[in-house]
Amino acid sequence: MKNGMMARALVAPVVATAFLWVLVLSASPHLHANVHSDANQVGHTCAVTFVTSGNYTHCAPSPVISAPVPASEFSEVRVLNTVWVQPLVVVAHIFAHAPPAVS
Repeated sequence: MKNGMMARALVAPVVATAFLWVLVLSASPHLHANVHSDANQVGHTCAVTFVTSGNYTHCAPSPVISAPVPASEFSEVRVLNTVWVQPLVVVAHIFAHAPPAVS
């Protein structure tokens, strides 16, 4: 194998191993504290805190202050007025039995 192909063959297992190590550290806070001495502090950022928080920007979602109140758009039921609309079939029926223009 060439050196370039050997390097490519080693990249995937190394990256997979690093990601699995990050998952193990995110599942065990005590082990994470053994690896990083400042793991319990608020300002600590590393790959484990990014995986634990679920995003890479490490921003906590804004808290919900109160539940949204649904708008009462349909609180008033309006009375419907009936209107008779003549069907178009009756108007078109006049031309149904007309004599042919050219026989």
